[in-house]
Amino acid sequence: METPRVEAGVVEACRRGDRDAFRVLFEAYKDRVYSIALHYSGNEVAAHDIAQDVFVKLFKAMRRFRGDSSFDTWLYRMVVNACTDAYRRTRKWVAMGDEWSSVPDPHREPMEDRLQRRMVQAAVQKAVQRLSPRLRMPVVLRYVQGLSYDEIARALGCSKGTVASRLNRAHKQLARRLAHLEETGERRDV
Repeated sequence: METPRVEAGVVEACRRGDRDAFRVLFEAYKDRVYSIALHYSGNEVAAHDIAQDVFVKLFKAMRRFRGDSSFDTWLYRMVVNACTDAYRRTRKWVAMGDEWSSVPDPHREPMEDRLQRRMVQAAVQKAVQRLSPRLRMPVVLRYVQGLSYDEIARALGCSKGTVASRLNRAHKQLARRLAHLEETGERRDV
């Protein structure tokens, strides 16, 4: 998934308080911010609240953006912080939305296969939701948003090695939690 980029002039205009430029910025990033929030929280209402919180904070903080990092990295950091804050406030999350992966054409896939795929998706979503927030956010940023390890490290404010370590731990936990799918699939194929 390609990261939206806005021209430096739009960011600079936002820093000067130009509301029209902020609308351009909002339009360019609203779907991305909402998507991260939704995949992290698993709740549409919470995702809307998180996204709204991010853009309110962004509007207030634009004058402080110095350009030490890319605007994208700075914004991702705000989203990560907003997700973490929301998690701390509520400490309860529901299963992730159906947007986790694309849905193939139902006319080309047998009903049994569609049902099996949906069951696997639900199990994966539930397993990801059970990860600690420390492990869940790198998974969302890597596999849902398609960010590189460097981009994730900048967004999370940690080293690339820490990102790799967290993803490795998440992979191991997910593999343990989803091992039953492989066993079920083997029995089904026999």
